[in-house]
Amino acid sequence: MKKPSLLIVFLSVFIDLIGFGIVIPLLPLYIKDFGAAGWMIGAISASFSLMQFLFAPAWGRLSDRIGRRPVLLISNAGATVAYAMFAYASTMTGPAALWVLLASRIFAGIAGANLSVASAYIADISPPEKRSQSMGLIGMAFGFGFIVGPILGALSNKYLGLSGPGWVAASLCAANFLFGYLVLKESLKPSSEQAAKRAPLDQWSFFLRKPTVGFLIVSYFFATFCFAAFEITFGIFIVHQLGYKVEAIGYLLGYCGILAALIQGGAIGKLVKRVGEPKLISMSLFVTGAGLAILPYATTLPMVLIGLAVFAVGSGINRPPTFGLLSILTPASEQGAALGVAQSAGSLARIIAPPFATVLLDRHPHTPYLVCSLISIIVGIFAWKRLGRKVNPASVAQSA
Repeated sequence: MKKPSLLIVFLSVFIDLIGFGIVIPLLPLYIKDFGAAGWMIGAISASFSLMQFLFAPAWGRLSDRIGRRPVLLISNAGATVAYAMFAYASTMTGPAALWVLLASRIFAGIAGANLSVASAYIADISPPEKRSQSMGLIGMAFGFGFIVGPILGALSNKYLGLSGPGWVAASLCAANFLFGYLVLKESLKPSSEQAAKRAPLDQWSFFLRKPTVGFLIVSYFFATFCFAAFEITFGIFIVHQLGYKVEAIGYLLGYCGILAALIQGGAIGKLVKRVGEPKLISMSLFVTGAGLAILPYATTLPMVLIGLAVFAVGSGINRPPTFGLLSILTPASEQGAALGVAQSAGSLARIIAPPFATVLLDRHPHTPYLVCSLISIIVGIFAWKRLGRKVNPASVAQSA
């Protein structure tokens, strides 16, 4: 494993997610201030994930053909432009501001190749037996970026005005681009095996037809679906059902994020060594289900903290072994494409989960948590049966 390159990729994702975390918590407030109708609020909020769903496989496939470095640099440059558009929109008023905001989120989603291509970069420079451990760094960068980002967003909004968060995010992404341009080396080694040319829908069908790889992508969809359902309902639940102040949402989600980041950055390697990726994936789904089952019945702060801790551990463990095993089971010439499809599946889950969870929340505040707990446990049972014995990291299963 090339540790300097790994550090660069970690910092690249971390800075990118700081920019994302700066803007996202403030987005609904900005939209409301500009007088958006309900459909426009939904369109702006969902546009990033929709574009990620559509374009992540294409970016991954492109990185298999031309290399990881140029695609990561394009992504960072695109993010810089998108956040500058967001900042400019914040100085406008009325419908024009809303349309520029929408355009900025669409462009950010199209350009947002960092997570899947960074995962492919890590797969390139990590030996198979350490791949899941290395993938944990992506989750750690993701978690810490979301913790630091909202804090910077609040401070920049306070001291720099409404456009401040957008300009701060754009500046960080520009610095990220410059840093990557000067320091980041290409990870994809020349090979006689070339990346196949496929249409976007063919990318999905190609990987979903592979029994193990297809199941890993589907299981990641459901894991992300359960997390997104929690994310969209948690604030409403603790404010309206438990009577907490709005400020508590940030503190509790920050607590959740820190636990998940620490698990991904520290414990993943030992857990993979002890039980292997297949069992760890199914165990993560069981633990996530347990955390979701605890939360509806948590009526005191200690119980809320316990439920969140269990949920954070389960959801935090899931991504690294899933992406690690995907990269082990995929030829080097296809890793960017496979991880792009998996990331796209996660984006699809983030599009579907919010309306699904909020409809259930209207019926009863416990329902989204209990339904998602059941989903997580059922998928965990299938994972336990389908993934079977520990995969030998030294071999790559072409028929996976």
